[in-house]
Amino acid sequence: MKKRLTIAISGKPGAGKTTYAKHLANTFKLRYVSNGELFRRIAEERNIDLIELHKVAELDDSIDLEVDRRAAEEAKRGGVVIEGHLAAWVLKDLADLKILLTAPLSVRADRIAKREQKSLEDALREVKAREESNRMRALKYYNIDIEDLSGIDLIINTSILDIEGINKILEVFVTEYLKINPEKT
Repeated sequence: MKKRLTIAISGKPGAGKTTYAKHLANTFKLRYVSNGELFRRIAEERNIDLIELHKVAELDDSIDLEVDRRAAEEAKRGGVVIEGHLAAWVLKDLADLKILLTAPLSVRADRIAKREQKSLEDALREVKAREESNRMRALKYYNIDIEDLSGIDLIINTSILDIEGINKILEVFVTEYLKINPEKT
């Protein structure tokens, strides 16, 4: 039985993972899975804020491992876009395409401040805390260096073009991949 396309999209908070993952899922008729949304649901279930759950996760690997276990199950099924901070690294052997989205810290903090209706200072502080927590946990639990981009298929700075421009680049990339891998459609 053939496995349909699996795309893993990674990036730091505010880089555009959700925006572009949803677009690709919709454009190519794939399911959409958000590791970040699952992480947020766990925070809600525990009645703590996101930063507090990051602190808990630094001591309790079961949170990250559960999120990633579920993501791996989805990747094995195929026909999915999975977005998460470490998705491209954790799913490296399961994802057909691994995409990393980047943007300068100031741009990402501004996006988060607007999206979550908070001050730029609060967003910047939270982004820095989340990034450091994510980096530490990637090394501690998976021995993943998120600065090692050797397994990434495409890296895009999302601050250079508008959303439509980035969407076009992603669509061309996936379309061209499917042309040479038609069994993934």
